[in-house]
Amino acid sequence: MWGSKKSSSRRIDSLVGKTTKIIGDLDFSGGLLIDGKVVGNITATEDDNATITISENGFVQGEIQIPNIVINGTVEGNVYASNNVELAKRARVFGNVYYNLFEMAMGAEVNGNLVHVSEDKLSATVEKQQEPARLEEPEVITTN
Repeated sequence: MWGSKKSSSRRIDSLVGKTTKIIGDLDFSGGLLIDGKVVGNITATEDDNATITISENGFVQGEIQIPNIVINGTVEGNVYASNNVELAKRARVFGNVYYNLFEMAMGAEVNGNLVHVSEDKLSATVEKQQEPARLEEPEVITTN
């Protein structure tokens, strides 16, 4: 922000394409771009520099535990970032955001709590959290 370069790498090693839907937990290292849908928890347990980018079309239903997180799509679940969280203008988060550093663009939305935690206290916070908020499935009404 303010014209400075981003410290986190935006390298993409893995891609979930726009027409792809993954059901199940996902663990990765490096950079991950989600342009499709993931129903499950996403972690990067072995990589302190891992970055996830959820594009405008991306959707995640589950917990995200990644050091660097960039969201411009929709997330239903708690978000935990030991380094930084960036919410772009089309970001929609339905859950709590636990962060060390935080950046939010005008137009982004968080339907939950913003909780600052230091990097060393994040793992203890993850263990004692409750079920994240969920969006309701739309009701289909038919007329006879």
